[in-house]
Amino acid sequence: MSKAPSPVSGKTVALIVAAGSGQRAGGGLPKQYRDAAGKPLVRHAVERFHASDAIDSVVLVIGEGQDDLARAALAGLAMPNLVQGGATRRESVRAGLTHIAAQGGCDKVLIHDAARPFLPAIVIADLCAALDSHPGAVPALPVVDSLSRGAKGLLGDAVDRDGLWHVQTPQAFRFDAIWQAHRDWPDGTDASDDARMAQAMGHQLAIVPGHEDLRKFTYSDDFKEHAMSDANPQARQWRTGSGYDVHRLVAGETLWLAGVQIDHSHGLSGHSDADVALHALTDAVLGAICAGDIGDHFPPSDPKWRGASSDQFLAYAAGLAAKAGAIIHHVDLTIICEAPKIGPHKQAMRARIADILGVAASNVSVKATTTEGLGPTGRKEGIAAHGLATLSLPA
Repeated sequence: MSKAPSPVSGKTVALIVAAGSGQRAGGGLPKQYRDAAGKPLVRHAVERFHASDAIDSVVLVIGEGQDDLARAALAGLAMPNLVQGGATRRESVRAGLTHIAAQGGCDKVLIHDAARPFLPAIVIADLCAALDSHPGAVPALPVVDSLSRGAKGLLGDAVDRDGLWHVQTPQAFRFDAIWQAHRDWPDGTDASDDARMAQAMGHQLAIVPGHEDLRKFTYSDDFKEHAMSDANPQARQWRTGSGYDVHRLVAGETLWLAGVQIDHSHGLSGHSDADVALHALTDAVLGAICAGDIGDHFPPSDPKWRGASSDQFLAYAAGLAAKAGAIIHHVDLTIICEAPKIGPHKQAMRARIADILGVAASNVSVKATTTEGLGPTGRKEGIAAHGLATLSLPA
């Protein structure tokens, strides 16, 4: 079940526009709810902003009747503020800005298209930094291909590409500047993007380095091309991380395994809730992104984590992975114990792990084995777990 929406607050708000019908992309769904790399486009965008320390709140503008689609796509995440958009992109952005203003406004706003799902953390950081000295900023890539005019299928005059840029989103603004631009914009007149509106009001905008990962999904072939590039080892770095944990079984303790509470005579003893399964997977994800181990981030000497639910450890590791631009493709968990029986709980465990990581349950494997009475687990003194995680990062 999705968590309750967080209020619009803080200095910097991400405004994601996802109100279109996306008909050119086909697939029977608006493109923002179609999957790429195992998740809906809009989920990727929301996760990237949630993972950024620079962003305080997220507002998501959706189309009429898309509430259920949005909630399903974002299940398990801290739910953004959902706002109904308008008939055009400009109207949808204005609806989002109106909502932010009604909640007290903010200092900075990053306006982003959900159709650009793979947002690098460095772009967010660069945009926010640029707003310290400019009223607005956009990410852009220089045009490197030859340009030419043409008509009736014939090549015409060359066009000088010097000073030409591919402009991307998110586009960042001081809130008061872009809010005023939208309020003053003539009714019935559309605009290509928010940057043009700000420029029309006399604001000078900075350019920060764009990123190839920010390409826009528009047509059905874009999804096919992404699937092909994602499977190409040359397109991304593929990493595998492993994790292992073991805890002692103690009478009278509550038993948590893979985020599921299991009725048993004994539970696992540890500083947190001692969920060995989630601890092993946390170390696996951290290992894949070379970010140390669970003890580095949640030291057992810190009383803050006494009795803590281990789902927050795995969610934290997944957030670090997202911040690094990583995609979690698959996790594999093996639980080692004589009792209780794991089989009846496997599907609930898969669903819970998938929910924490924000991946499909089909990308989560849960297995169990015994040690045939050998060793501490064989003597029912404890439970152990091995975890593996397969991720890819930008090359």
